[in-house]
Amino acid sequence: MIVEEKTLSTERVYEGAIINLRRDKVTVKGGRTSYREIVEHNGGVTVAAVTADGKMPMVRQFRKSADAVMLEAPAGKTELGETDLRAVAERELREETGYTAEKLEYIMSFYTSIGYSTEKLHLYLATGLTPGETDFDENEAIDNCEYTPDELLEMIANGDIRDAKTIVAVQTVKLRQIAGLL
Repeated sequence: MIVEEKTLSTERVYEGAIINLRRDKVTVKGGRTSYREIVEHNGGVTVAAVTADGKMPMVRQFRKSADAVMLEAPAGKTELGETDLRAVAERELREETGYTAEKLEYIMSFYTSIGYSTEKLHLYLATGLTPGETDFDENEAIDNCEYTPDELLEMIANGDIRDAKTIVAVQTVKLRQIAGLL
């Protein structure tokens, strides 16, 4: 039987520029209490972009949390109060890859790590791409590259792509290809 946890109290542990951390005291099974540590994050967008020749633009950048260079789908966080997710997707695609999209279709939303974080990403499919200039944030050092979905699936299977949002983006494109939706 599933028991919905009720929040009894919340303690703010940390407030930062990108995340906040809170500790909630909650009711659990049997009426007992427990604690949940929750990372609050504004969320963001991920763009599964596909060029006319069927390749997916990707970005390669160093990620300190993994202490490694990672291959990722274009993505970015929403700023506090930013509600036009489509505009965020358009901005991140252009900034990180230089592309603009004739068609930008909302696909789905998903949580990145539901066990402890409120971060929710919104996946968009970008097609009808026109190349242009990138406009990286001042603290970004990004290399651009393009791969077919099959090449990316092989990288996922080999463990070379370890970023969850990128795995979701690539698998979504491949599933849409298989279903004849792309």
